[in-house]
Amino acid sequence: MNWRSQDILKRPEWSMHRSLWKSMGYSDYDLERPLIGIANSWNRVVPGHYNLNLVSDYVKQGIFQNGGTPVEFGVMAPCDGIAQGHNGMHYILPSRDLIANDIEMMVQAHRLDAVVLLGSCDKIVPGMLMAAARLDLPALLVAGGPMEGGCTFDDRAADTTSLTEGLGMLKTGAIDEETYRQLEDCATPTCGSCAFLGTANTMCSVAEALGMSLPGSANIPATHAARLRSAQDAGRQIVELVKAGITARDVITPESIENAILLSTAIGGSTNVALHIPAIAYEAGCEITMERFEELCSTTPHIARIFPAAAPNVPDFHQSGGVQAVMKQLQPLLHGDVLTVNGQTIADNAALGQDPDGTIIRPFDDPWSRGGGLAILSGNLAPDTGVTKPAAIAAEMHTFTGEARCFDSEEEANSAILEGLVQPGEVVVIRYEGPKGGPGMREMYIAMKLLYGRGLALTTAVVTDGRFSGTNNGCFVGHVSPEAAEGGPIAIVQNGDTITIDVPNRKLHLHLSDEEIAARLTTWQRPEPKFKRGYLALYAQLAASASHGAIIMGPGDEPLRACRPRRDHD
Repeated sequence: MNWRSQDILKRPEWSMHRSLWKSMGYSDYDLERPLIGIANSWNRVVPGHYNLNLVSDYVKQGIFQNGGTPVEFGVMAPCDGIAQGHNGMHYILPSRDLIANDIEMMVQAHRLDAVVLLGSCDKIVPGMLMAAARLDLPALLVAGGPMEGGCTFDDRAADTTSLTEGLGMLKTGAIDEETYRQLEDCATPTCGSCAFLGTANTMCSVAEALGMSLPGSANIPATHAARLRSAQDAGRQIVELVKAGITARDVITPESIENAILLSTAIGGSTNVALHIPAIAYEAGCEITMERFEELCSTTPHIARIFPAAAPNVPDFHQSGGVQAVMKQLQPLLHGDVLTVNGQTIADNAALGQDPDGTIIRPFDDPWSRGGGLAILSGNLAPDTGVTKPAAIAAEMHTFTGEARCFDSEEEANSAILEGLVQPGEVVVIRYEGPKGGPGMREMYIAMKLLYGRGLALTTAVVTDGRFSGTNNGCFVGHVSPEAAEGGPIAIVQNGDTITIDVPNRKLHLHLSDEEIAARLTTWQRPEPKFKRGYLALYAQLAASASHGAIIMGPGDEPLRACRPRRDHD
């Protein structure tokens, strides 16, 4: 067959190109087969990616076994955990678009026939899926898998979040320093993406529900042999996709996007899916509005409970059947006839899932709750949207009214919480942390964990134009749009103002008249940019609102577009 790569490998006109491949040891035999890119985000900085060189070896085996030639290249992969709580977090969300651009550049510049995406963590997986949708070539994603849970702490298997919660306990005297130091050594016993249902494991699960990963593969632990066998299967399957001419936009469709949202809310996934799924849809040329997102969330039962909603972690979820078992229960709501990368429909794959065990995964008609694990709010404090996670909020906190205590940065809020300045009954407002104002929309993870550690999780709330980690629990609303830096109402909230978070009615309300809000906005002044040079300065200028996925938009581009026909491959 005339693979795409063959257009620049034919003799004699393209012998120079063949010579360059041969300089690295590739043979005529290799260059007659489809060239399959492996976008490998392996590094020794991020635990979720530490095992990907080994995973890549098995992908290569599968590609060779089925008649392809693997050509590997590196992709950056910043770690949300290591970037938490300091200026590094400004760079995390913006890295998503660089990852998509990087893969696009490598695949197109070298005219590769397909690409296998190796990643595990928060912004890497969505960035890779964005690239796949943009390229519209045969593609699939192979996750590195979650780490195992650690020692028992606070009545559950520890993970990285236990250290932040433990810091609050240490500050209040609930635990001693020796206990805290021991926790540091035993909370994360293996490599892999963090063991809780944060953005990393949520997006790996989304990839499977979207049809872009092999069924049953999303949450195989990083250290299990099954992870390597699945990688080899993926290597063989990418060659099948090339032979069949099945491309990313044959899989990523408006219907599969909705399936991914159904899965996200059914498992109580990270609120960051409200940024990433619209961004993936955008690259695939599909429209998904926040109104439709909320409609799907509110009508989908919460079927699986995983930390932070309950004690079980992601390896436990995998053991109980994982994504495939949840999809089996969601069949009444699924678009069942959409294609997946194994060549079967999502309904075919879901039918093979385990039956629910009742402890982590519940039946469709007997769920943990009738409403989904995610919710989109609006109101005079969030005229566009705010995002929250009912699955991680105690039932008695689904409606909360309190007095605002305002901070203009994450650092100010964290310092005040540690010093004991935040009191029960207050709503902590953290602003100027949105896509433009941050810039980069940092996570308010530490603030929530410190409130938990200080015993304030059930008596306080957090509202922010920033975002949250998938592991946050307590009462919180993020992604408030318009953000403060764009003159959204969150910019003019004052200490002592009353705020109501009403999750059942999907409302976020500031108890001020429209006239008072308008009057305060007339005196508001846009702050000076925090970064005036480098990538973050550019990102602050180009990033769209959180309500549109915080995507990078070029001049004249539209944040949402109707689905366009799949283009012919050049």
